[in-house]
Amino acid sequence: MASGKLIALGEALIDFMPRETGVFLADVTAFEKAPGGAPANVAACAAMLGAKAMVITQLGNDGFGDYLEQSMSAAGVDVSAVLRTDAAPTSLAFVSLKADGEREFLFYRSPAADLLLEPDSIDDAWFSTGDVLHFCSVALAGEPMRRTHRRAIELALSRGMIISFDVNLRFPLWPDVRALRDYVMEFLPGVHLLKAGGDELEFLTGASHDEGVALMLEHVPALLVTYGKNGAALYTRERRVFHAGYDTPAVDTTGAGDSFVGSFIASLLEIGATDIPALGDKQIYAMLERSHAVASLVVAQKGAMNAMPNLGQVEDFMRLRGNS
Repeated sequence: MASGKLIALGEALIDFMPRETGVFLADVTAFEKAPGGAPANVAACAAMLGAKAMVITQLGNDGFGDYLEQSMSAAGVDVSAVLRTDAAPTSLAFVSLKADGEREFLFYRSPAADLLLEPDSIDDAWFSTGDVLHFCSVALAGEPMRRTHRRAIELALSRGMIISFDVNLRFPLWPDVRALRDYVMEFLPGVHLLKAGGDELEFLTGASHDEGVALMLEHVPALLVTYGKNGAALYTRERRVFHAGYDTPAVDTTGAGDSFVGSFIASLLEIGATDIPALGDKQIYAMLERSHAVASLVVAQKGAMNAMPNLGQVEDFMRLRGNS
């Protein structure tokens, strides 16, 4: 097993999932809590697949924080870098599900414990050569957490680590969507793997798909684009490797993208990759194939972190479904 680990930096939060499907948020009559937060989901996915994973975040000194820490630990995630504070509560997100599994969000995280994580809280000893640092844009919505990300990225680059960035755009958190775009672009330097949905790519570049891919590849060496049920592709400046995915009806798409990138990073750690564009087409295709299998298992049930499959379940799924 590879010695490197995934370090996921950012928010861990409670997703309040609706008991009913196919109704708007205003019409949901009951919710049930589920552990979530994109970076935490990515770490949980990687850990469930056998990779070493840790989360750097801050939770409130409240029952929701207890629940999240216990849930991450139960998934096999190292929670030694999860800090607690009395200054703000743990973040919450209320979710409604459309009939096709797509979502509507309402966030309660202003202020929030994770956004108050200070740069000085980052311990140099957490970062080692061979690790992968992963972050998303949600945690860039406030200070001091933005400065904390800059500090972590600086440490990761100094150790030659791969840096992964899932843009994971959540427009309700940003009063000015131009600021969202500006911060995403600001954090691109040093990123080795950028993950975005096709619609996110269009928003960030303001260009057609192919032109948008080319524009992003001027900033990063590898771009992972997910197209929902229509597959996913890894782009580098020289090539494109595409996998069509599996035809799986979606109950809840929460965590689908997180599980996809979590599996992809776990694969990078398994093979000890240090240069993504140098990987062979067959290696990349196999990584995309497993990521699709993981995401298919996740969208088939409600929730995100609690829906992450283990390696045996993924292998069984792929064996039963065959190559897509």
